[in-house]
Amino acid sequence: MGDSRLVLRDWPENIRADFGQSLRLLQQGLPAALTVRPMQSIGQGVFELKDADDSAWYRVIYLARLEDRIYILDCFTKSSRKTARNDLDTAKVRLARVKQQLREEHRDAKRNSSN
Repeated sequence: MGDSRLVLRDWPENIRADFGQSLRLLQQGLPAALTVRPMQSIGQGVFELKDADDSAWYRVIYLARLEDRIYILDCFTKSSRKTARNDLDTAKVRLARVKQQLREEHRDAKRNSSN
């Protein structure tokens, strides 16, 4: 969602590889290789993948396996333990968009199946 792909592409190659491996495992229904933390403050089924190197802490906030898809809600780096309010707010807004999009897809599918 949003600029997540662009942000992720700017991260160091080894960090991208770590997140890529974990996301692939999650898509297969397996546990992630990276540390995962639930983000109930954003919404049910939302989690944070965590990685770090000497220069920063890297985070991916995602919605887990909704309709057999994983939605990346936000990607960001941080230098302190606390997650910035704007990153939490971005993930909440994007989660609302995903839910709206899925409601529209269900409505359209229902309409098409009745025709």
